[in-house]
Amino acid sequence: MTGGLVAAFILAFGQARGQPAVWTVHGARGEVVLFGSVHLLPGGLDWRPPALERALARADDLWFELPLDQATDDDARRLTLRQGALRPGDSLWAHLNPSQRDRVERAAAGVGLSPAVLAPLRPWMAELTLSLAEDARAGAVAAEGVEARLQTDAPPAAHRHALETVRQQVSFLAASRLADQVASLDETAREMTVDGDLYARIVRDWLAGDVVAIQHDALDPLVAAAPAIYRRLIADRNRRWARLLARVARDKSGVTVVVVGAGHLAGPAGVPALLRAQGLRVDGP
Repeated sequence: MTGGLVAAFILAFGQARGQPAVWTVHGARGEVVLFGSVHLLPGGLDWRPPALERALARADDLWFELPLDQATDDDARRLTLRQGALRPGDSLWAHLNPSQRDRVERAAAGVGLSPAVLAPLRPWMAELTLSLAEDARAGAVAAEGVEARLQTDAPPAAHRHALETVRQQVSFLAASRLADQVASLDETAREMTVDGDLYARIVRDWLAGDVVAIQHDALDPLVAAAPAIYRRLIADRNRRWARLLARVARDKSGVTVVVVGAGHLAGPAGVPALLRAQGLRVDGP
């Protein structure tokens, strides 16, 4: 977005206090509070619901998907550069049919990227590059994302934990079948070329706490276009996290706040639904 469009975005979403969804999982001696993140956001949004603020003030433990430190950032940069590149002499375009290539090139042009930037990349890395460029065009930055803000503002005494390592997260993408990577890249390019308001709509869904809309706008297209990627990136991870968090809820005292991508908390395959299926009482949508 241009500066004027960023201002309009903030005016549209930032005047009323946001009420993203919050879930509370009740254990025998404590509680686990779940909050969905948008990893990159424009500045100026008022998104913190009172329930999250109260939980953070009392938090003994704070869980994110990844450690939030410079070493993790450095590892992510190194791993994506190494694993995201095709072998010398290969090209992204050799793995796309003409329609797919046309969509990807038009998506790149829409965010000001030369197709030459994408040509040496594996499909998952090309998709990530397009997505980050689209977020940047919308004025979204990591420093304004949920994790960065909460890491800074949560009580220093709250113990920080991570659900995964950056090596694991990169492997979820890099180890996927090439055909599945292409399908996911093609869906992202299609969304970018035919639905320029998708990012704003997902943020609006999130700010409204509308988990049904998040499922519809953020997850259902991936399920339809690349079900194997959906299973690998969303469903399988949700199941692992739910097993861990069920143990935390049952065994730990005090307040634990867990912050993961908002898509991981929506729908019947989301973490709250999986925790309910394990017999835990979960307040929230």
